[in-house]
Amino acid sequence: MGSNPTLSARMTMRWTDTHCHLNHEQLLPEWEAALFRAQQSGVARLILIGYDLQSSECAVQLAEQSDALWAAVGIHPHDATACTPDALARLRELSRHPRVVAIGEIGLDFYRDLSPRERQYEAFHAQLALAQEQGLPVVIHCREAYDPLLAVLAQYPQVRGVLHCFSGTAAHADQGLALGYYLGIGGVITFKNAAELRAIVQAMPRQRLLLETDAPYLAPHPYRGKRNEPAYLPLIARQVADLWAVSLEELSVITESNVVSLFGKISASLGTKQEQYPVP
Repeated sequence: MGSNPTLSARMTMRWTDTHCHLNHEQLLPEWEAALFRAQQSGVARLILIGYDLQSSECAVQLAEQSDALWAAVGIHPHDATACTPDALARLRELSRHPRVVAIGEIGLDFYRDLSPRERQYEAFHAQLALAQEQGLPVVIHCREAYDPLLAVLAQYPQVRGVLHCFSGTAAHADQGLALGYYLGIGGVITFKNAAELRAIVQAMPRQRLLLETDAPYLAPHPYRGKRNEPAYLPLIARQVADLWAVSLEELSVITESNVVSLFGKISASLGTKQEQYPVP
């Protein structure tokens, strides 16, 4: 595909990066330039994901400065010990902001175990309860913990969300989809060693896929190992379109419809019927 992620048909399509971190120290100093590059590649909307209280507040502050930006607020399992009653109270305040579309990223991480697992569970339950209380979807982080994580999610049947950077098995995907969750698909799907993920995506319901970059992490091929950017989202879209044997235009319609289906505040903000992205 070459080194330029900008697609020739970008003027007739638009994309949403449903998980990125312009609020991260690697991108924050140039967030406006990164947003411009994304928009030049056809990425019209970005959801900035919080991973602790400071980054959540930053995500909201950035989202206040551009109609293209939205925010999610939450405490990552790595920082579960910081999920205190005061922190939860602040997250509750932030969650009511008109630019906040989700609680996240939250979940379980048994790979690094940077917080005790007991505290991870406590923070996870507390933030799922907050999402249920506020009527917001959740952005889920999971690493080496899909079985216990899915068991927790089953306890909150009223909550929907996205399994960010999905890396589980086909069985895990089926369980998550049965619970009403979406799969967040990013740069990993372009990696040579991601055959299992590509098979899962190829077979999954099309109305349950969301595109994401996780910038500045997990840059897609041919940028693997370098700093990721929201501008690279079309490279991920190309891989998914090839797997589904659909055009990029069709994929744009499908994934944008999925965005407004899950993230209610974004859907409510859209004006014309042409912007509703009906699935063909």
